[in-house]
Amino acid sequence: MDKLIEKIKKNGLSGEITIPPDKSISHRSLIFGFLTNSKIKIKNLSVCEDCISTLKILKQLGAKYEFISKNDLILDSSDVLKEGEFVFDCGNSGTTTRLLSGFFARSNYQATLKGDKSLSKRPMKRIIEPLRLMGADIESNENKLPLKIKGKKLNAITYNSPIASAQVKSCLLLAGLGIDDETVIYEPSLSRNHSEIMLEYLGADIKTGKNEKGYFTKIKKSPLISKDIEISGDISSAAFFMVGAAIVPDSLILIKNVGINPTRTGILDVFNQAGVDYKLLNKRKISNEEVCDISVKYTKNIKPFEIKGDMVPRLIDEIPILALLATQAQGKTIVCDAQDLRNKESDRIKTITEAFKKADVEIKENIDGFEIQGKKEINKELNLETFLDHRLAMTYFVLSLINKKETKIKGFDCVNTSFPEFLNLFNLLI
Repeated sequence: MDKLIEKIKKNGLSGEITIPPDKSISHRSLIFGFLTNSKIKIKNLSVCEDCISTLKILKQLGAKYEFISKNDLILDSSDVLKEGEFVFDCGNSGTTTRLLSGFFARSNYQATLKGDKSLSKRPMKRIIEPLRLMGADIESNENKLPLKIKGKKLNAITYNSPIASAQVKSCLLLAGLGIDDETVIYEPSLSRNHSEIMLEYLGADIKTGKNEKGYFTKIKKSPLISKDIEISGDISSAAFFMVGAAIVPDSLILIKNVGINPTRTGILDVFNQAGVDYKLLNKRKISNEEVCDISVKYTKNIKPFEIKGDMVPRLIDEIPILALLATQAQGKTIVCDAQDLRNKESDRIKTITEAFKKADVEIKENIDGFEIQGKKEINKELNLETFLDHRLAMTYFVLSLINKKETKIKGFDCVNTSFPEFLNLFNLLI
């Protein structure tokens, strides 16, 4: 589906919305909830296509579930299959693939993991190598899907991850959760810690901290207790509305129920650098995760900013929309140390650069990021390609709100993989 946006936005974004559930936490609630081997309630689950891919795989393994409302379900894993040979379709979900690989590697299952055309191009070496160090039996298509995993008893290792990656860390934690000895993962900087928070919430023997070697997470074999889980809103989804309100004149919005886990709030650091007018309201905790409501107001004089180093893992998914924020800043913005953007649903460094050049934005592509010179009024008929990358599609929609001419977005329906409510929520504010 192509999306054509013709009208010029004049009156600003206004009103309040409740942001959809966090996709990262939703995946983990399903997987860790499954591992409790009990019946639990999961409240405010994301029902995007990626999370449904995870749920379908758990169903193949014998889990039962019942939705009691649109986003609340009862998950029952008290009587699942103990062994078997399966082919699982992970759809477009890298999280499903990488996390469940850790579980299948130490299970009694033989699992073949496949995915759609986009997922089949994404690198899996980052999980294959450490799992093989643990003794895992994995075959791959040159470190890409399909993965063929024969579950077996694994050995605990201490792994020094060359990159900060929540998916790598979570994969190894799921493997280590079934090993008697202690598995230790070191990261050069702290990646998202939703897995650690939820595992601790469910009673796992897990420890985290920092020493001279870096940030560490340690886990031993331990049963997970039966406990209901509630999921906060996704700040990476909120980011599109936050940036939209900051750059569309005369905007003022309130976004409710946004997770502000410190490993995910790099966007707030950027807003502080850029001088964006925002407030955090009604702070609280649900299922050990920090949550609040966020108000954002149009900011006329946005300052340039830098994204680099330890900040990158805390906002890697938000970089496309923050690049758009940079086009409205008064000066040069620099994004570096973000080479992992080239391994997403598209090569986001290349695709963002090409799209912004079409809009006559002054942007320079670098190996690990880009440099953007603001302030740029966008006044050009645009035909932009998403390359089936949902975050590009949503970024281009926000771009259309400040474009004084029409914007056509090719393949816009890819947003359904992660954020099917996207357009409906924006329509509430326009």
